[in-house]
Amino acid sequence: MTTKLKPTLPAPLPPDDFLPAEEIDEGARMSFLDHLNELRRRITRAAIALVIGTVIGFAVANPVLRYLQSPYGERFQVLDPTGSVVSFFRVSLLVGGILAIPIITYQLLMFIFPALTRKEKARVLSSIPAVTLLFLIGAAFAWFLLVPPALSFLATFQSDIFFVQWEADSYLGFVTALIFWMGVAFETPLVFFVLSLLGLVRPRLLIQNWRIAIVGSAIAAAAITPTIDPVNMALVIVPLLVLYMISIVLVTIGIRFVKVDPDSTTG
Repeated sequence: MTTKLKPTLPAPLPPDDFLPAEEIDEGARMSFLDHLNELRRRITRAAIALVIGTVIGFAVANPVLRYLQSPYGERFQVLDPTGSVVSFFRVSLLVGGILAIPIITYQLLMFIFPALTRKEKARVLSSIPAVTLLFLIGAAFAWFLLVPPALSFLATFQSDIFFVQWEADSYLGFVTALIFWMGVAFETPLVFFVLSLLGLVRPRLLIQNWRIAIVGSAIAAAAITPTIDPVNMALVIVPLLVLYMISIVLVTIGIRFVKVDPDSTTG
């Protein structure tokens, strides 16, 4: 007498409600076109935030212009018909960028969120207020500590040969670029700290690449200060390298909160 064996079917997967949050998040998959569409939506929202911030900047551009003019001490010189309009919009855009930084940061983080677990999302989202605060600290640092010596050096350099009368767009371009990008640079330690909480970077990686950090700081300083003099370059490079060292300290603290594979190839 032969016994027929019933085929064994695999056990059905539990519904999402019974799966751990990490498995639900990590199991989510997006196609390439979905990623492009998501990127488009995030960029659009960030751009809208920047436009709204710039519109608000229109309302305060005049007092901000007067405040930025104070180290110069004179009325700005305009050499072309649109010079004053360009300067007005430049300052408005600076204000808009500062106001939109939290939303731009949020949209950027939301774009990478599909690859993160719920716990990792909470860690990253909690950093947004600190990102905004560090940006403002960096902008204040640039205005109060970097701009005065930079302008003093440029105004007095070979003063017996050159008559100093700066054009509005050039002056404001120099000052606003220094303020904005130093604000962005001050966010670097927190970015590395968050990456360490996600287990993506370790202090050994940053220490081993100190030469790249120096070269990168020099390139960033050259981009931020469109002058070739070593004084202004040094005024920017030194804070950038200090921020890099602070990043190493914060990453060392961050990895203590997560379990990282000692054999990881991330450094």
